[in-house]
Amino acid sequence: MFVDLARIHVRAGDGGRGCVSFRREKYVPRGGPNGGDGGDGGSILLEATDTLSTLIDQKYQQHYRAKRGGHGEGSNREGKRGADCVIRVPVGTVVTDAGSGGLLADMTAPGERVTVARGGRGGRGNGRMATPTRRAPRIAEPGGTGEARTLLLELKLLADVGFVGLPNSGKSTLLAACTAARPKIAAYPFTTLTPNLGVAVLGPGASYVIADIPGLIEGASRGAGLGHQFLRHIERVRVLVHVIDAADGAAADPVAAYRIVEEELAQSGRALPERPRVVAANKIDLPHEKPLGRLIAHCAAAAVPCLPVSAATGAGVEALRRALYGLLQEVREVGHARPIPRAAAR
Repeated sequence: MFVDLARIHVRAGDGGRGCVSFRREKYVPRGGPNGGDGGDGGSILLEATDTLSTLIDQKYQQHYRAKRGGHGEGSNREGKRGADCVIRVPVGTVVTDAGSGGLLADMTAPGERVTVARGGRGGRGNGRMATPTRRAPRIAEPGGTGEARTLLLELKLLADVGFVGLPNSGKSTLLAACTAARPKIAAYPFTTLTPNLGVAVLGPGASYVIADIPGLIEGASRGAGLGHQFLRHIERVRVLVHVIDAADGAAADPVAAYRIVEEELAQSGRALPERPRVVAANKIDLPHEKPLGRLIAHCAAAAVPCLPVSAATGAGVEALRRALYGLLQEVREVGHARPIPRAAAR
């Protein structure tokens, strides 16, 4: 099951208490205080890993707690430090404090760690509280309280190219034609219920990641269909690809389909209209002359590249893959996604 939103509660460990103790040895008069300090409490850390692709673990385990620090002991023995609690999340997870709404971390690299709740400091024992005027203190500090907070975890897939379009436009089939991904493909709307990822490999050192986003429909911004719940996954993409059914008898006129998706992207509030885009006029293996001509004319007027393709037969797919790689090379410094390999495609 694909889960891209989770709310978890974390609590760091409390610090251990300091110890009140005095040295008691034969032939050692006035041994003095020797109470040890308490150990620091464990912290809560998040670690990004590329071996996970969903937040399903955090959906079913919502409470995390680190170990508390050990108490100080006599003979100046310090308490043991509490063990940290490390929570592994997928790369691309955005961490927000549910209370303040502040952004805590955007975890975009495997192995990246961030501390989201710090453990309490261990209390001082009386061995460290002696002064020239107070040589036998009978007090010690309690341990500090570990931080506790509620976190919102939001997974945003790291992809370079995002496929968007109306249902049944052929996005999943085109993803399978461009990459080695094998998403579910069927001849009915909303076949894709969760985002799919694939890697387009053009040659050694030349590849990029494509995300297939479930279909938008008119009124999605008002909750129709799947709404905007998956648009977070294309916030990081550098290039958007409109996949449009350009065949005769399509459910929607190609130009109207283009305008519907553009309107929904504009209303998403995610700064997507500013991204470079390409139109993939799909299903040219079917009769398509008039609809394709209108779509090409509209794209030319909007200064948007339009590439005819057939995901079913593979016609034009290689040209689309290389055009996308070239466009990614041009915008690789924008920083919307992970670095694109600079090696030329072969």
